[in-house]
Amino acid sequence: MAKKSSVEKNNNRKALVKKFAGKRARLKAVTQDQSVSMEERFAAQLKLAQLPRNSAKNRVRNRCEVTGRPRAYYRKLRMSRLSLREMSNQGLIPGMVKSSW
Repeated sequence: MAKKSSVEKNNNRKALVKKFAGKRARLKAVTQDQSVSMEERFAAQLKLAQLPRNSAKNRVRNRCEVTGRPRAYYRKLRMSRLSLREMSNQGLIPGMVKSSW
């Protein structure tokens, strides 16, 4: 089980990303647009730098929904390999069986 503080910190980051997503996208579009003057693009870049760092999408860490483990994470299932194995052995994941040959 991951530290509760790490999981909460990541949840706060997710909330910030959601809150600032629109503003960040608009500013990034202005900075990438070549038809806009250099001064406006630079001003947009400065405004983008003023936003909280944790509002950037790449600061969010993929964590297991069950345990909070940050490593060995399956994106499709949103859980770690350990949780997946434990739950599949208990029969909680439909269609997943332990292999034997």
